[in-house]
Amino acid sequence: MTQSEHSRGVCHRGAAFRPAPEGTWVSRRARALLLIASVLLVLAAGSCAEGTSMDPEAVRIPYSEFRVQLEAGNVARIVARGSEIRGELESPAQTIGGTNGALVDYRRFVTHRPPFEDPELYALLRRHNVELDVQQATDLSGAWTVLLNLLPILLLLAIGFALARSMRGQGHTLTDFGRSGAKLYRKEPATAVTFDDVAGAEGAKAELQEVIEFLRNPAKFRRLGATMPKGILLVGAPGTGKTLLARAVAGEAGVPFYSITGSDFMEMFVGVGASRVRDLFAEAKRTQPSIVFVDELDSIGRLRGAGIGGGHDEREQTLNQLLSELDGFERNEGVIVLAATNRPDILDPALLRPGRFDRRVTVDLPTTSQRVAILRVHSRNKPLAPDVDLEELARSTPGFSGADLENLLNEAALNAAREGKSAIDRSDVEDARDKVLMGLKREGMAIGDEEKQLLAYHEGGHALVAMRLPRADPIHKVTIVPRGRAMGITQQLPEGEIHVYPQDYMADRLAVLLAGRASETLVFGTRTSGAEADLREATMIAHRMVSSWGMGLDLGPVSFDTEGGSVFLGEDLGRPRPYSEETASLIDREVQRLLSESLERARTILEQDRPALVAIATALAEKEELTGEEVREIVERASQHVPAG
Repeated sequence: MTQSEHSRGVCHRGAAFRPAPEGTWVSRRARALLLIASVLLVLAAGSCAEGTSMDPEAVRIPYSEFRVQLEAGNVARIVARGSEIRGELESPAQTIGGTNGALVDYRRFVTHRPPFEDPELYALLRRHNVELDVQQATDLSGAWTVLLNLLPILLLLAIGFALARSMRGQGHTLTDFGRSGAKLYRKEPATAVTFDDVAGAEGAKAELQEVIEFLRNPAKFRRLGATMPKGILLVGAPGTGKTLLARAVAGEAGVPFYSITGSDFMEMFVGVGASRVRDLFAEAKRTQPSIVFVDELDSIGRLRGAGIGGGHDEREQTLNQLLSELDGFERNEGVIVLAATNRPDILDPALLRPGRFDRRVTVDLPTTSQRVAILRVHSRNKPLAPDVDLEELARSTPGFSGADLENLLNEAALNAAREGKSAIDRSDVEDARDKVLMGLKREGMAIGDEEKQLLAYHEGGHALVAMRLPRADPIHKVTIVPRGRAMGITQQLPEGEIHVYPQDYMADRLAVLLAGRASETLVFGTRTSGAEADLREATMIAHRMVSSWGMGLDLGPVSFDTEGGSVFLGEDLGRPRPYSEETASLIDREVQRLLSESLERARTILEQDRPALVAIATALAEKEELTGEEVREIVERASQHVPAG
């Protein structure tokens, strides 16, 4: 497996934003009220249950049976309660009841009241002198029913009251739901970030410094008819320092600076996002001139009317309001919008037109000299040993962003602290770079002798072919120590920045990638799964050479790749391929031809220089890791027929 990095960098430092601490969402008072309401609910339910079955020994009888007992003069007293009549007999009575026709002997009974009053009931009661307890006849079940119906409303009111009290304690109210929540930057000299703390991205800093100068001295520009730019969009790969540049603007501008992320506008309720946009710009206009910074603009600025499942109403309403605030019917004066994104390809065209985002500032990955400056910024508070060369480290980390470089030095500091060192030395930096580039070592993984030989010859094939081909990147390190998901790695680092790749360079790259498979078949006469990543990368490069870069022999200078949209936007769904099936078959044959020729080219080099291959594999199996300089020495000794040892 090979690893070659070509471009990836700016620099980062601490922020000066200090959001207010968040309180608990539900206060102790709300929890106490909820507990009290729950107890009342249980008591009410128990009381209702008691009201419906206050006498467990009473027998439920039909109303006709009650009339029979009353006419027989056997009823001593009754109580009418709600829809029931309860009573007691002079002596136990027997009746037939139940589903099995058994005799039931009872004294106390319960029956239902007739739907319409029985006109003969009161005459029978007076005739037989039946006692009627008027006080016990009062119906209390209705009060409990009303209480049970009101209890949920009381619970909601109690929780709402507690939430309101809690929000007031934090300086908020219930009407803050539509507020933007943007953080107002307050400059503190001890923690403020300035452009001096940002290494690299000189072009981006120049563009932003011009905006700051306009805010400080607008008359200089207005006398020539220039107007303040309304929007500046920072575009760049993750980790290149877009947010850091915004912090530097906040520290340098000297005007109110509001910071918010795109996701802060989004809410499950339709219309809240648009309300927050209006509130944000209203606040910024009250304190103009001011700057509004929207991080991760793509979360609300995505292309409207696209997507597999249709547009999201809340997101699109938020975007519409943002477009109106940037450049709508009412002119927006005195407020500059600064935004950052790493996905400019999915933004709505209406957002990118002049008059809304007038400038697009690209924050590129750092060059070698910029990486040196970034490393110096991040090593200010780290004691470095004399053997640490930042310029050498910058040359060996092509493609690293500012965040990558910061992480590398932090990993080196952590490694030095674990070993109890007083300074970060070269070995700590090397270990940190290997960890970032190749992954963690898989400690405790047992590898047999036969498998170690396979790995040694596989990586030795990569290393030897890379040494012999003129346009291949130099070898930095070869290892068969398992790291990450790889069992072995041949690490190549270019000598300088590469922006345009010639065809002979790509051909050499393909040969180096397939040299591991060629070494396996040459020495062991077999193929292994260890070439999976190499084959995947080689196929991708060959396909782009043929279909995108016009490097195929039979196809000519034609590019068959279209500028297709993202899959999740739904732009490519149902769109036909811009070439025929015959052309697709021809592309496949061209890719196979390139890969087969590269494999045969690597195999020829290894056959002609087999002693060097054996020497590299033997040294790898013994030491498990070789530097690029050690590989060169082994190859030179083998070429001169001097035994390695």
